[in-house]
Amino acid sequence: MSSTAIKSFHQLSSRKISNGAQPIVMVTVCDSPTMRYATQGGADIVLVGDSAAMVMLGYESTMQMSHKEMEVIVGAVARTESDLPIVADMVWGSYHVSDEKAVKNAIELIHAGANAVKVEGGIERVGTIQALVSAQIPVIAHVGLTPQSILELGSYSVQGKDFSRAQRVLEDARAVQNAGASMLVVECVPDALSRAITEELDIPVIGIGAGRHVDGQVLVMNDLLGIGAGTPPKFVRKYENVESIATKAVACFAADVREGNFPSSEETYHMADDVVS
Repeated sequence: MSSTAIKSFHQLSSRKISNGAQPIVMVTVCDSPTMRYATQGGADIVLVGDSAAMVMLGYESTMQMSHKEMEVIVGAVARTESDLPIVADMVWGSYHVSDEKAVKNAIELIHAGANAVKVEGGIERVGTIQALVSAQIPVIAHVGLTPQSILELGSYSVQGKDFSRAQRVLEDARAVQNAGASMLVVECVPDALSRAITEELDIPVIGIGAGRHVDGQVLVMNDLLGIGAGTPPKFVRKYENVESIATKAVACFAADVREGNFPSSEETYHMADDVVS
C-alpha cells in the first residue's frame, strides 16, 4: 500500500473550496487500464465503484455484484503503478447484516489495496460508519440518490426536490459527518441543496449530478470516455467517443484479415535465407 496514497487521502479529507482549495477530481475506475488513465490524466483520487457490475461484469444493476468480485477488481486497480488514493465501494449486502461483518469485509478490501471504503446511506448507516472508523478504516459516505437502495426507492430519480426530502438529505449529511466520515459523495440532488450541504459540512463534499457548488466532482471513467450502451444520465459529460474509435479499429482489422492485408511482411517473423533454402 503506497504511503504517498495514504498521505494524499488525508490531505484531500481537509480540502474545502471555502478555504481556497481547488476542487477535488475523483474518477471511478474498474481495472488496471482505467487506473492508468486516471493517473496519467491528473485525477486526485479514484473510486473503485460498484458501477463495475454493469460496465465490466455485465450485470443489470450494482446489487448483483459480490464482495469477492469487488475484492478482485480492487486488487487489479491497486497493482497498477500509481500513487493515487483508492476508495473501494462496499457492495450491497456487505455491510447490511451487522457492523462486525461490515468491518470484516472492509478489512478485506483494505488488504486488497484500498485506502478507504465507501458506504451508501445516511442516518441509518451511522452505526456502521462508527464501527468502521473505530477499526481505523477511513470512510467516505454517500447520500442523496443511493443506487443500492433501488428496491426501496423504486427508481433512479433526483432526491431532495421538495423541502421535507431536502431536509432529510441534509440531516443524513450531518449524521455521517458526525459519525466520522472523512468525505461525502452527494448524488442526484438539486444544486441549492448540495451547496447548502457543502457550506455546512467541514468534510469535503464530492458531487455527481449535484451541480457546481461542491468541493469536487466524480464521474465514471466509462461514461466520460463514451464507452457503454444506452443513454447516459443528464449529469454525464462525454469527453471522448472511445466506443466508436474501438469499433472502427476492429472493423479495420477485420477488413485487413479478410482481404489478405494482415499481417504484412514487416509484421511477420522470418527465417534466414540460408535456412529456408
